Amino acid sequence: MIVEGWVRIAPDDVAKLSAAGQAMVAATRQEPGCLDYAFAADIAEPGLLRIVERWADEAALTAHFAAPHMAAFNAALGAVKIHGASVKVYAAELQRTIMET
Repeated sequence: MIVEGWVRIAPDDVAKLSAAGQAMVAATRQEPGCLDYAFAADIAEPGLLRIVERWADEAALTAHFAAPHMAAFNAALGAVKIHGASVKVYAAELQRTIMET
């Protein structure tokens, strides 16, 4: 499973989410079935946060949504004004490497 998306907040609010985001990433990467988990600030659009996740299966993703660190991050996210968001889950059966070093 791949989760990909974005959340747009005020550029000044990005720093407010930094500690919560770092805690979320660290805890999530320890979850069973988490293959990759990352947040990134878009370098071309201040205030745009990118989300990329890879999960072993739907059960692992469902368990992630119920994790206490997910609730804590959602509380931190709720403390800033969201100007837009789109996060989608994709079933990913095909995988091929296009760059690797």
